[in-house]
Amino acid sequence: QVQLVESGGGLVQAGGSLRLSCGASRNILSINVMGWYRQAPGKQRELVAEFTIGGSTNYADSVKGRFTISRDNAKNTVYLQMNSLKPEDTAVYYCNAEIFKGTARYDYWGQGTQVTVSS
Repeated sequence: QVQLVESGGGLVQAGGSLRLSCGASRNILSINVMGWYRQAPGKQRELVAEFTIGGSTNYADSVKGRFTISRDNAKNTVYLQMNSLKPEDTAVYYCNAEIFKGTARYDYWGQGTQVTVSS
């Protein structure tokens, strides 16, 4: 099991930057997949960026070149640096962790942090 706590959301003007943090309650090296999702009002939750199994990264097309996911293993923390923010990036951002045990897959979510980008 793992608890995830996000921070760093807020209100920013278009073109600005924010950095989100996700602290995990266990060693993130023991977590198979960690990443960020977002959900805008009236829309489905969507993948933003993630560290896949093996440590490679995967980004949504809409954020490539603007967002960067990174991690600090010593702090058990994953970050999402968001640059050149656009109003369409406005959403609640959620940290996600997936743990695989045999054929079972366990999904964990943080409480979410609001990001609002004004035009």
